Amino acid sequence: MATQLAKTFSLSALTLSVIFALSACNGDDGEVGPVGPAGQIGATGQEGAPGQNGAQGEQGAPGLDGAATKTPGLTRIATVPEGAEVTGIFLNDEGDLFFNVQHPSDANSEVDSVNNKPINTGTVGVLRGVDFNNLPNSIIDSPVPKTANERQTVMAALGEYQVLGQTGDTFDGALPQGLGLIYNLDGSSLILENDMPDFNGYVSTGAGQGYLFSNWEELPGGMSRLAIEKDAFGSWSVTDSMMISFSDVWGTAANCFGSISPWGTPLTSEEWVVDSNVSSTTDSDWNDPAEIASNSRLGRMWDLVAPDTANPYNYGYIVEIALPLSDTPTPVKHYAMGRKENENSVVMPDRRTVYISQDDTGGVFFKFVADTAEDLSAGTLYGAKLTQDAGSTEPATTGFDVTWVELARGDNTTIRGWIDQYNGISSADYVEGKTSYLSVADVQAWVDGDATYPTEENGGGPVTAGQPMDDRVAFLESRAAARLKGATAEWRKLEGISINHDRALEAVTGTDVIADEIVTEAYLYIGIADLDNTMTDDEGDIRLSARVKDCGGVYRAKLEANYDIARIEPVLMGGTYRSSLTGAERCDVNQLSQPDNVIVMKDGRILIGEDGFQENNTLWMYDPKAQ
Repeated sequence: MATQLAKTFSLSALTLSVIFALSACNGDDGEVGPVGPAGQIGATGQEGAPGQNGAQGEQGAPGLDGAATKTPGLTRIATVPEGAEVTGIFLNDEGDLFFNVQHPSDANSEVDSVNNKPINTGTVGVLRGVDFNNLPNSIIDSPVPKTANERQTVMAALGEYQVLGQTGDTFDGALPQGLGLIYNLDGSSLILENDMPDFNGYVSTGAGQGYLFSNWEELPGGMSRLAIEKDAFGSWSVTDSMMISFSDVWGTAANCFGSISPWGTPLTSEEWVVDSNVSSTTDSDWNDPAEIASNSRLGRMWDLVAPDTANPYNYGYIVEIALPLSDTPTPVKHYAMGRKENENSVVMPDRRTVYISQDDTGGVFFKFVADTAEDLSAGTLYGAKLTQDAGSTEPATTGFDVTWVELARGDNTTIRGWIDQYNGISSADYVEGKTSYLSVADVQAWVDGDATYPTEENGGGPVTAGQPMDDRVAFLESRAAARLKGATAEWRKLEGISINHDRALEAVTGTDVIADEIVTEAYLYIGIADLDNTMTDDEGDIRLSARVKDCGGVYRAKLEANYDIARIEPVLMGGTYRSSLTGAERCDVNQLSQPDNVIVMKDGRILIGEDGFQENNTLWMYDPKAQ
């Protein structure tokens, strides 16, 4: 019984404990106990396998090309088609810019929207629709050609190039002998189709109209005259055309660059194969039968006058197209200005002083001062003597002081009489080792002041042998005469020379002719296509380094009182010549490369045409103020 009671009591106590515990869940929470210390961090688990690469994103747009490294102030105005050089730059008073495409590749077949014809032969043209006398200070470059169309057409930064005429054009029958085609003197046979238009000279006959005279530079040479008119939108038309006859002056040879005189007459320059003596041992072989047969250009000069004989002293002069220009033009060869490889001549505003460049290896820079203003038939001829800056050979910084060596005074009539004494000399008169013309010994005797010419036994020419001395050598062998007299005969490809007439007039005389500018200094600019050979041979008066070499450069000469020149200095050089490379790469396409024609604009900027080995030669504009 007691045991039973004990069990009953134990069960009741347990039941009460459970009841009290259950009733505690519904009571207030007790205080939170303190946080225990953190347990140790577990070991790092193994790294999972790499996920797959995401898909490649789209390629971003190409960035802009970096700016080409280029001389400050140098702007690419235009490029000409493959195979061509830029020639005939001429800027008229109305702001029209003419230039030619000389000897382009005959494989060019691309056409443009303006002309709708390929430029694959000699081409005379103009940039229409722009006034180059009123240009902004900053102009965006025309691009370096890349596509076939760009490489085979004229690309321009301003305006549109309009073709005025091409080799062989007859202008709907108005010019049956064809533009640029050269015939013999009697017109009976075609000698060559000339694809080498050079100088352009525009003479106004009224607002928007005038005559465009263009040289054709080959042997024999020629000159054309196109009457042209401009409409209200700047487009040109040819209203008349002709090839000027040179039959009264025994034809003409390689009409190169030129100028328009201050009195409005074109001056064309005879350049090639005048056979002027260079060394102290070379005499003329103009009538050597073997030379005539092997030298196609010399042979064509003999064909020009056939069946008569060719006289070398008939060629190599500055030729003026005399007034009036509206009638049949009359060429006048100015023998008093000397016989040499003329690139061009520029008459100063005094209308008497003329500077003349000789384009050859070992050439001379000449000056002619006429006796009378606007009359180039008589005057005094000079050659420049250069003194290079001491201790300096770098082409970009080396200049030259200039003095003038007087050669002689002469006149056309007297010199023509001397020339006629060599008429009738044929190839049958040629003797190996001798000359039928003036010899180097003749020139030396003149320089030495001898009373008579040397005999044939002493190296004299047969025409003057033993005769009393005269001044013919100064005008018939001008380079040899200048060299032996002490002038510097070391220029290499002395090319175009140019002034701006109004700037020169204001700077020298103080006459106010340039609007919105006071001009106190004016320059004659000189293009040098190659700075090599006689300019870099470490001999004589010119001893430059060959760094620039065939890339060439531009010089300038300040015009002093009476339009004298006493100093020549570099103004712009091409890039460093890279002989390790070939083709166009030898000179940087973004720098000047073998400059030829140079024209000075009214605002002082200059236009420069290239005659180089670039794939597409460039017409540049350069601002000397950007130096």
